[in-house]
Amino acid sequence: MSANSSPVVRTIGVAIAIPEPHGSELQDWREHFGDPLARSIPTHVTLLPPTPITEEDLPGVESHLRSIAAGFSPFGILLRGTGTFRPASPVVFVTLAEGISDCELLEQQVRSGPLGHRELEFVYHPHVTVAHHISDEALSHAFEKLAQYEARFTVWGFSLFEHGADGVWRPFLDFAFGS
Repeated sequence: MSANSSPVVRTIGVAIAIPEPHGSELQDWREHFGDPLARSIPTHVTLLPPTPITEEDLPGVESHLRSIAAGFSPFGILLRGTGTFRPASPVVFVTLAEGISDCELLEQQVRSGPLGHRELEFVYHPHVTVAHHISDEALSHAFEKLAQYEARFTVWGFSLFEHGADGVWRPFLDFAFGS
């Protein structure tokens, strides 16, 4: 980088991707409910919300995430029913009935070290968003339609995502537990 150029900034996030067939199923529901970001955001449980970092900070972040993953073992998640953050935020989500404490511990560790500067707007609450920034009627429909939703899976690790120039979030590096 020359003295006149500014560092390249990338927007990253860290998340547990929801495996198939559940990931596509919930993404299809999100699209059905009219969420305009349904196809731009893979179905996930957030561990680190969108965070700008410089290109030169990326190797340290990757090393940090690799060491966290090495210290974890796979754990189960049970998704069951719906919840909402309304009126504080126009969001409907599928709730975690099992796996909450594992996600909370992971989130605390991810949001430390080189990512420790990332403050949260709201208290961390692991969930899977299925509707965001749509009409109140559509949010209520989503809440009711997925009230009986249930899915169980094993979490193998987490992924580092990048927000592309096209507005789409894509995983670009996976971190398997115990490796």
